Amino acid sequence: MRKQTPPLSDAAFTLLVQGVLDYGIFMLDPQGHIISWNAGAERIKGYRAADILGQHFSVFYPPEDQASGKPQWELETAVVEGRLEDEGWRVRKDGSRFWANVVITALWDEAGVLQGFGKVTRDMSERRAAQHALHERRRLFDHLVQAQETERRRIAWDVHDDSIQAMVAVGMRLELLAERVPESYSAELRRLDASVREAIGRLRSLTFRLHPPGIDRHGLVEGLSSHLDDVVSSSWGMDYSFEHQLDREPTPETAITVFRIVQEALLNVRKHARGSRVDLVITSADGGIMTRVVDDGTGAPMSQDGARDHFGVIEMRERAETAGGWWSMHSRPGTGTTVEFWVPNPLRLPASEPTDGAT
Repeated sequence: MRKQTPPLSDAAFTLLVQGVLDYGIFMLDPQGHIISWNAGAERIKGYRAADILGQHFSVFYPPEDQASGKPQWELETAVVEGRLEDEGWRVRKDGSRFWANVVITALWDEAGVLQGFGKVTRDMSERRAAQHALHERRRLFDHLVQAQETERRRIAWDVHDDSIQAMVAVGMRLELLAERVPESYSAELRRLDASVREAIGRLRSLTFRLHPPGIDRHGLVEGLSSHLDDVVSSSWGMDYSFEHQLDREPTPETAITVFRIVQEALLNVRKHARGSRVDLVITSADGGIMTRVVDDGTGAPMSQDGARDHFGVIEMRERAETAGGWWSMHSRPGTGTTVEFWVPNPLRLPASEPTDGAT
């Protein structure tokens, strides 16, 4: 028979509350004056019990909150609703501010008379600082992606409007010359014309890779579908399948990141795997987007160790990790290669984060 644990005595419970260091736990009288104080409250707020007992709890609030009547409003809300939870700035004894999570609970006796309030405060400054750092990292990452895509777009336009047009003109002149010179020269001119046309085709392929149409206007899924149709199937002659299940459209920066990694993975399949089929799956998972690219190629050229210094592999890994995610690749000879990666899919960031007035 299992032995029952005896109930905790009032004295033991008091010792437990008094000894908690991670939470400020104290009581207020019905008017909001402090009538108890634990070690956690002293550590978080900087007041010793002798300094704070009897004072009104509004002393913990910044001047702007005191002026707006927020402390009294919180007590009134706790009376009406039973409890109140809030996060915001609070003030220590030395005047410094910290970000706090606060729970205020109204305490009633058996007759229904308000006896006061229980208040639990937790210092959330480190968590908020971490969230702010994550926000800043995400903002900088978004700017980086946008800058990269802007530069890619500019290069693609320059190549298309300058280099390709100039080479088209050269090809036309070679074709005209071939018709006007003796046959002994025209054959060589036609070979030069063919070389120019091949170079134009490669440049057009480059501009497409630099800035593929569709993703800006239609989103990730349609952009990938178009790329698979136009490049993998039509140009490369490979079979493919594409499964997708996203709970929401990713931000433009996340969509571009996923697209670029998939684009590089598919290019590696084309260059190294010597396969005939590729399967692409993208799904929402763990607050982000999980992507898997699987080919039926030889497997050996894409082994993790053998491809460690390959630029495309480095680029894929760095894109995923810079976005705050991970990337992996595994294969075995004769069984193909699988590229997997996950990147977070945060909600769209506001244009600017409001200042919080911390001192």
